[in-house]
Amino acid sequence: MKNLWIALVASLVLVGCGGGSDNGESAATASGEPQLQGKVRLDGSSTVFPISEAVAEEFNAVAPRVRVTVGVSGTGGGFKKFVAGETDINDASREIKTSEMEKAAAAGIEFIEIPVAFDGLSVVVNQENDWVEYLTVAELNAIWKPDSEVTTWADVREGWPAEEIRLYGPGTDSGTFDYFTKAVNGKEQASRPDFTASEDDNVLVQGISGDLYSLGYFGFAYYIENKDKLKIVPIDGGDGPVEPTLETINSGTYAPLSRPVYIYINPASLDDPAVAAFVDFYLDNAGQLSQEVGYVSLPPEVYAAAKQRVADRVTGTAYGENATVEKMYGSAD
Repeated sequence: MKNLWIALVASLVLVGCGGGSDNGESAATASGEPQLQGKVRLDGSSTVFPISEAVAEEFNAVAPRVRVTVGVSGTGGGFKKFVAGETDINDASREIKTSEMEKAAAAGIEFIEIPVAFDGLSVVVNQENDWVEYLTVAELNAIWKPDSEVTTWADVREGWPAEEIRLYGPGTDSGTFDYFTKAVNGKEQASRPDFTASEDDNVLVQGISGDLYSLGYFGFAYYIENKDKLKIVPIDGGDGPVEPTLETINSGTYAPLSRPVYIYINPASLDDPAVAAFVDFYLDNAGQLSQEVGYVSLPPEVYAAAKQRVADRVTGTAYGENATVEKMYGSAD
């Protein structure tokens, strides 16, 4: 794909409804002036958690009187809390669903959708696995589809061990689960049920690292953090096997499991100087910190456009539930 980010920047700078006041005065307090105090509540995706946690830690160093809490309820679980008005920001590893937008509207909750990094959903096996060198998307589908008849590794490919394949994956409230099932099985939530599920990716890491015949998936950052315990599996999306790396994720060649990750901000929360300062700090530092924790940072102009979107209180989604990488970023003719 050429000019990968053009459409994203264009979407972010579109003028939308819900205009509001300039947040510059509030955001200026991110310098850590003593009077800045309060609380900021985040919840949602375990995939986005490492980014938000890193931002929160850095923010607390300059604004120690602001209490920032970052929960992990999964993207769907986080949206439930967000719609209930229990959080200021929802971390999300997928776009907001139409049903979630409808519930938010019914509850009188608006949102500002902001992409913060790019992730490559990673398929991993036990480090001692010496037979899997790559998997095709068709093989992933055969393994994970709802009516799968795969029970052993030998069922996946001839010559592999006739040992039970044990599966690990995110829980059904996870945006990673939604994205993987849609990319691999053609429909969100379409998956065989007999796998070890957890909203905590560290639980999945522990399970796979201790189980020779295991297979699982989660965000790229958790693989990077645990690459001494796991073996990454290159994925053949039709053009040959490609391993997820910062380069292949950024270029879009790691397909179809590359995706953007987001934060969703309640614009009403921005009236609180502590929340406004935190959001401003988040977008100033998300590029560097996302890369430090294992994600691909977005170009500076994308973060600049996102800050303008927040300042102008541009609410709603720029992408919609059926967004794809191609639709979101496009390619130059």
